Amino acid sequence: MNRLEAAVKAKGMTVFARIDHAAGAAEVGLPLRPTELLIFGNAKGGTPLMQAIQTIAIDLPLKALVWQDGADKTWLAYNDPGWLAKRHALGHEAAAVHAMAGALEALASAATTA
Repeated sequence: MNRLEAAVKAKGMTVFARIDHAAGAAEVGLPLRPTELLIFGNAKGGTPLMQAIQTIAIDLPLKALVWQDGADKTWLAYNDPGWLAKRHALGHEAAAVHAMAGALEALASAATTA
């Protein structure tokens, strides 16, 4: 998660929140393997999509989940912007969605490459 956050900031994006679900679980006495959510974005990229269809705001800013499984392997996941576009019936905003997808792939690669 530290590498992902650093990559997001290096790209000039804003980190809105970093949520440690495992810490929250520990506060109420429940076990949870390391599980963190990073909420981040760029108003220049997301606003045109919200201008086209405001309901996409429920899925923006972008989010990425980093968690550790039972075998201590670390995973990174995020919602594909193409799926978000279909979910909200976006049409002519394909270039913005494609750019967002490319940025997420680059961030994920930077975070998962040693």
